[in-house]
Amino acid sequence: MLSLFGVEPLDQIATDSGKKLVVAAIVGVASTVASFVVGRYWGWYKAHREWHSKEFLNRVIVSLNIFADGYLKIRTVLERSLEEVFLNQVAIDKVLTAARACTPDEPILPIAKADRWYLLNFALNAVAEHFAAGQIRLDAGLPVTKIKYTLFLTCEVVGDERIRKVRAMLVRVDHLTAFPYPDTLPNLENPWHADRIKTLRRACELYAKEPDNFLTLEVCV
Repeated sequence: MLSLFGVEPLDQIATDSGKKLVVAAIVGVASTVASFVVGRYWGWYKAHREWHSKEFLNRVIVSLNIFADGYLKIRTVLERSLEEVFLNQVAIDKVLTAARACTPDEPILPIAKADRWYLLNFALNAVAEHFAAGQIRLDAGLPVTKIKYTLFLTCEVVGDERIRKVRAMLVRVDHLTAFPYPDTLPNLENPWHADRIKTLRRACELYAKEPDNFLTLEVCV
């Protein structure tokens, strides 16, 4: 009687619903598998491309530049992904655009004046967090040594065989205002560290003209 009024029997409805559920499940599984395969392939392709180009611009290294005992000593303070440091896709895009614009003679990120403080502050916060224990000791009245550093962003272009990354440079303020090696080289732990001297000399010039490309950080140890 129900079929006379154009209503399908209940068993037919159940069968059709079951078919739809099966189809939906198959489509869902297929989509998941396809997404996984495509994601794995894209990840492999990106890693392969980065390795051969030696460009790892999705990473940022905080690099400490030390002048001691007649040597330039370069030490890594920390390394993070851009996402961990800059925390915003617009900021990340601006950093990547500036990094790709760097040249052998201009290794400091050419950041628009309106964006400088914001991008530098992301990096400064990551460094400050790393050295937070010293600030707690200072606040507790314990003895600490205070060192003032300048922080600035670079992407050095120093040859096809060298890994290229975004770096947040740390160098003592007094070394930027009176660079200890304006015309000569210190002893170098590695020959290619001569490129870092060029970067630091360029930083000294820029610090005198456009100090808003730099932020100052007091570290307590």
